[in-house]
Amino acid sequence: MLTDPSRRYRPFPPIDLPHRQWPSATLAQAPTWLSTDLRDGNQALFEPMNGARKLRLFEELVRIGFKQIEVGFPAASATDFGVVRRLIEEDRIPEDVTPMVMTQLRADLIERTVESLAGARRAIVHLYNAIAPAWREVVFGLSVDQIDAMVAQHVGLLRRLTDRHPETEWVLQYSPETFCMAELEVSLRVCTTAIDTWDAGPQRPMIVNLPTTVEVATPNVFADQIEWMHRHLPRRDHVVLSVHPHNDRGTGVACAELALLAGAQRVEGCLFGNGERSGNLDLVTVALNLYTQGITPGLDFSDINAVARVVEDCTALPIHPRHPYVGDLVFTAFSGSHQDAIAKGLAAQDPDGPWRVPYLPLDPKDLGRSYEGLIRVNSQSGKGGIAFLLQREHGVGMPRRMQVEFSAVVQKQADASETELDSAALWSLFERTYLAPAQQGAWRYRGHRLSPAGDRQHIRLDVLDPQGVARTLQGEGEGLLSSALAALGLPLRVDHFQESSLGHGVDAEALAVIEAGHAGQSGTRFGAGRHADVATASLLALFSAANRFVAAPAPAAAPAMVTAE
Repeated sequence: MLTDPSRRYRPFPPIDLPHRQWPSATLAQAPTWLSTDLRDGNQALFEPMNGARKLRLFEELVRIGFKQIEVGFPAASATDFGVVRRLIEEDRIPEDVTPMVMTQLRADLIERTVESLAGARRAIVHLYNAIAPAWREVVFGLSVDQIDAMVAQHVGLLRRLTDRHPETEWVLQYSPETFCMAELEVSLRVCTTAIDTWDAGPQRPMIVNLPTTVEVATPNVFADQIEWMHRHLPRRDHVVLSVHPHNDRGTGVACAELALLAGAQRVEGCLFGNGERSGNLDLVTVALNLYTQGITPGLDFSDINAVARVVEDCTALPIHPRHPYVGDLVFTAFSGSHQDAIAKGLAAQDPDGPWRVPYLPLDPKDLGRSYEGLIRVNSQSGKGGIAFLLQREHGVGMPRRMQVEFSAVVQKQADASETELDSAALWSLFERTYLAPAQQGAWRYRGHRLSPAGDRQHIRLDVLDPQGVARTLQGEGEGLLSSALAALGLPLRVDHFQESSLGHGVDAEALAVIEAGHAGQSGTRFGAGRHADVATASLLALFSAANRFVAAPAPAAAPAMVTAE
């Protein structure tokens, strides 16, 4: 018998936060963004980026609009040190962009870090140390007092070293690593020590960054932790409160959004969520989620496919086809009901009005994506999606009852092939079903001549009859189709006719669609004809519908089809 592993784990305790405010807050503006693709994301790769790839990705991050970019761990990596030096010495950092570098609380590493930044206009130095009980007790064997003393010692060292370089505007970022698993009182104590030692104020900017190093609770608990710190941090007006969510429980984006409601002003993460274990916060998702709330994120993802290709090339990691906003399939509908709703939404969408297309939270065109591939057909698809594709790709507008009829044909083909039907396959099936019968069925159209007969019309119809004999049939009626039916002498009636244009300009062809009934068979059949001449297209559609009745099995009591004299 299997044992229940849940007994080995303990739920994270709730936060004592009376009158919490974040549940009733709303987002009103974008946070400050920091990309950590070049550092945190880089250390999670199978093969870390070399200098050239790092510089390429840095330039892409600048182009997107990031104003703060973590460029590496120069004290621990020769590659990172070289990249930082090139960025500074070759003046690759725009004036409105601030680089950030990271280091542990070690004197030699802090000295090397400051050395790497010599000559920078402005720089953020990120100091961190783990403070949660498991790390204090199991990894380091240190007390809270010892941890607090380490923070004071090393922040003080950084202050002395940076004071020697007044040409650079220095910003301290302190992270109580493993914050989400630590006691709030301990987190507040070490953060207060860092704030006081740095002497945070108008001339000494500082960031307190609170990470979910490994997610251990639901996002609302993290929001409570952030609001608690937001309420209790000293010198709050002079401290930027930042968060660095990871995605171990799959809730990194939720943690970030709730943290912003709870008082956070800045978020750290990676493009498309790259990072160790289950990844860092996906900055693209958070930013584009803001668009859906009517908030400008301040980052340019108007060509999101191009961004994705750069990131894939630099990281050698593919982006999942179901990844929010950027995956190849996220704006694709296979389900029939979804396809129908999307097609109707696009048809009704006011170009200047609010976006209201079902199943599409953002207009793909706002991200530089097209409606190509928006609806794709497989065995799960419905009439709406099939009609949408034929209309968009080939200009075929099908009446609703024809959509129902053709969707059954498509369903049968998709079930048999067990594959997706692309636009070309769909058009080929439409041709075989509706266009080909006019020339391949029992009655074959060869030509016609139409002339007036008083207030009626007279037609001479050249055909091949079911025996393959060439014949010229004649008939009169109120119009083209009624005179053709009279000439054929078939027990058919035309219930619906429509004509549209395939393409534009003088070379455009007419597409005629007919819904016909048969006196000897139940239901109706559709036929279609395509020709540069509208009248010829209409007659081809009539022959198509007639031949589809001939091909269909008739009831036992049905009379034989009558031939024209």
